[in-house]
Amino acid sequence: QVQVVESGGGLVQAGESLRLSCAASGRTFTDLEMAWFRQAPGRERDFVAAISWSGGSVLYGDDVKGRFTASRDNAKNTVSLQMNSLKTEDTAVYYCAAGQRGNSGSFYRPEKYEFWGQGTQVTVSS
Repeated sequence: QVQVVESGGGLVQAGESLRLSCAASGRTFTDLEMAWFRQAPGRERDFVAAISWSGGSVLYGDDVKGRFTASRDNAKNTVSLQMNSLKTEDTAVYYCAAGQRGNSGSFYRPEKYEFWGQGTQVTVSS
């Protein structure tokens, strides 16, 4: 079974930066496509970013493009999400997700990802 654990959330002021990390275990890391989603209270779970098995392709949601950067370190079995110029609208629980390389489905949809972390809270104050 694949275990996914994200960390790095916290409370920051608008305009500041935060870096989230996610570690996956239980399967060869390069067999996994990785993604970030977020969910605010009363809102649907929204796509944030996805990164291919090699790190060669990265996708971003419209609301974060230009501010957030996803990367992966296959030697450490981790992915990161660097969040810059944070806005109060970015406040949410952020989830790291993992999906088997080569499976079907859109990288933008949570259904593609079989394994999920517990979530880490990001709160951006004004």
